[in-house]
Amino acid sequence: MVLKMPNSMEECVYFTRRKLEDKGFAIAWVYREKCPKCKKGLMGKPRDEKTGKVKILAKEYVCPECGYTMEKGEYEDTLTADIQYTCPHCEYKGEHQMSFKRKKVKVFDKEEQKKKSVDALKFKCGKCGEDILITKKMK
Repeated sequence: MVLKMPNSMEECVYFTRRKLEDKGFAIAWVYREKCPKCKKGLMGKPRDEKTGKVKILAKEYVCPECGYTMEKGEYEDTLTADIQYTCPHCEYKGEHQMSFKRKKVKVFDKEEQKKKSVDALKFKCGKCGEDILITKKMK
């Protein structure tokens, strides 16, 4: 499987580059999908009428062609995440495709010295089978 990197952020709903522990690294992206109603426009967050900028905190996605609206959770559950990674455990370089559904996982927060529950994309390394987590940015 050869994954195609996006040419611009306009093509993506989600994009991240992350360092995983000491030796690992991951790049993950999720392409925007076509409108399920008109099949022409790419669904995206609504834009501000005055400035034309995307409303980042919007809770829905809108088709620019027909105006069809979908809830954020409902739309994101239909998407596919593409991931290029270097395993932090065995340093294997691989690619993975999975559903863009984040799961709640417990991770140790080094700053607060306690376990925290965070949303993450969780998948297994193609070689050693260890779990790899791409966590949502912690605030």
